[in-house]
Amino acid sequence: MKRNFKPRALGEIAIRCNALAPMIDFYQNAIGLERLSGNASDGIVFFRIADGFAGHTSVLALFDKSMAGRPGPNPSQADTPETGAKSSLHHIALSLPNDEQDAVMKWYDHLGLSYRVETFGWIGWRGIFTEDPEGNTVELVAYDASLKD
Repeated sequence: MKRNFKPRALGEIAIRCNALAPMIDFYQNAIGLERLSGNASDGIVFFRIADGFAGHTSVLALFDKSMAGRPGPNPSQADTPETGAKSSLHHIALSLPNDEQDAVMKWYDHLGLSYRVETFGWIGWRGIFTEDPEGNTVELVAYDASLKD
């Protein structure tokens, strides 16, 4: 039997948050994602990343761990995954044009947000890495043909 399907784009990234308000502020104001109006339920906030594929907007969803997606009526803290360096999530990468990367670094400097820059010559990418309020790594990455090895 042939598979007969091929995923075409990333539809959603979801993060379970320890403290929702600072995470909303970071992704809306530091990163610049557009918050979508309306929510599926209390404790879940959606941000638009891009148009996406076939009508499905690519989104970042922030879930308040105390309200959304928790099993059982009184789940324990042990039921919640770690964030930051102990998380199984390595990082989130969001794409933008390479001519906007200098603006990213100036903006991060203005905010006092620490970051590092890494070049991936094998594929021609440059990433600017920072951390959200819960320690998850966020990369703003761009392609630049001149960076290819």
